[in-house]
Amino acid sequence: MKRYDAAGGVEFLGFAGIARCHGLTTPVLEFAPPSHHTRSMIKSSSTERAGLENIEHWVFDLDNTLYSAECRLFHQIDRRMGEYIAALFDMSFDAARRLQKDYFRAHGTTLRGLMTHHDVDPADYLDYVHDIDLTAIDPSPALDRAIARLPGRKVIFTNADRKHAEQVIGRLGIARHFDGIFDIFDAEFVPKPDPGIYDVFIERHDVLPARAILFEDTAANLAPAAALGMTTVLVRPGEDGVVNDSGAPHIHHVTDDLAAWLTDAAGERKSAD
Repeated sequence: MKRYDAAGGVEFLGFAGIARCHGLTTPVLEFAPPSHHTRSMIKSSSTERAGLENIEHWVFDLDNTLYSAECRLFHQIDRRMGEYIAALFDMSFDAARRLQKDYFRAHGTTLRGLMTHHDVDPADYLDYVHDIDLTAIDPSPALDRAIARLPGRKVIFTNADRKHAEQVIGRLGIARHFDGIFDIFDAEFVPKPDPGIYDVFIERHDVLPARAILFEDTAANLAPAAALGMTTVLVRPGEDGVVNDSGAPHIHHVTDDLAAWLTDAAGERKSAD
């Protein structure tokens, strides 16, 4: 199945992608490009998941990780970033989008670029860009069950703000599982992948890197975690326009279905015990 995005491009969306957007378990057969499917199978095998028996801290990014990017929820946020910049500088939307992406690439987040160069109020910006329609994602009983089976503490580590994180995990029906949220305010607006902010996160939430695993949709954000000794999982497909090398050495696992991967991991942990 194909869909057409706003830019007029064609994007593949298999039945599994549709299912993940609506909180369903994915079917065994998923239509996907061969190389995409093969890479996922290689890095998501039970052999690759060996060694998770020591994990005590389950750390999750938020957007495009706890829900699939195929739901296009972050597309709403991305568009509102462009609208905010267009209104702020009285420029065309296209010019605002170019500036937005320049700041994202140079500073890690658009917000960081706006604060650095224009002293933008972060609360005003975040309130605007996160004023979105959350019905793009449905509650996910499969993810709820999977996280419930994981032993240890669960924490969210996000470049978004706490209000948005709470709304998303509330919508997904998984809020009860999390012991804490480390947001962009906690990071004093220094975003991932700045290595220093990982140290702050680890200290704040008493995380032992050798016993922690980080789930992320952006490959670059996994590199500092791996350098600290954390296990890493790249959750695909990730944000449009962001290049993710799933074969990079700092990426230990890859999955196209977070709930299914966690379910398998929890089952293997139980078998090992």
